Amino acid sequence: MSVESLFQAVEARLSTRPARGVDLPGLVLREASVLVPLFERDGVPHMVFTRRPATLRTHANQYSYPGGGRDAEDLTPLHTALRETEEELGIDRRGVRVLGMLDEVPTISQYRVRPFVGVIPGDGRYTPSPEEVAFILEVPLARLLDPAILRVERKEVFGAERDLYFYTYESHVIWGATARILRDFLTQLSQVPDFESFLGARG
Repeated sequence: MSVESLFQAVEARLSTRPARGVDLPGLVLREASVLVPLFERDGVPHMVFTRRPATLRTHANQYSYPGGGRDAEDLTPLHTALRETEEELGIDRRGVRVLGMLDEVPTISQYRVRPFVGVIPGDGRYTPSPEEVAFILEVPLARLLDPAILRVERKEVFGAERDLYFYTYESHVIWGATARILRDFLTQLSQVPDFESFLGARG
């Protein structure tokens, strides 16, 4: 089975379920969007993360998906995700194939983040913005499904006890809102029939 078939199956899965919004009474959250970028290389599906520079005021040195706050000129949250991806990684927004949307995620910086899943070219030709991207991390999807890389902690967030996820790939630790988005994506991926047959080598 091809990776293209996997991407089609993910698109079909996301189309069958409405993405849930954030419901936190009493909190006014600003709008933001990210792209969860997938690509195929040598028959293996991968996901892309970026590490934020140490000089940023918020979330410095954290791994994230390309994205950011919604600007006035962004017609929709999807426009935000595609614009930010182009600005951060140099990926032409016209070359992104959007597969669907995941559940909204709140952040401690008081944003409501709408994640969109999209397929980008797998040629590795990025033009990262040095102001926003310090490092680009490509991870085979199968490695993200390995339970050995996941650690879960229970803490109080936004006034309620919640699970916090930490994914450690080699020396890289993905946590926070990015890890929650990743967790949602992997949950949806696991609902794709026979999804493991698509994943290829663990890398």
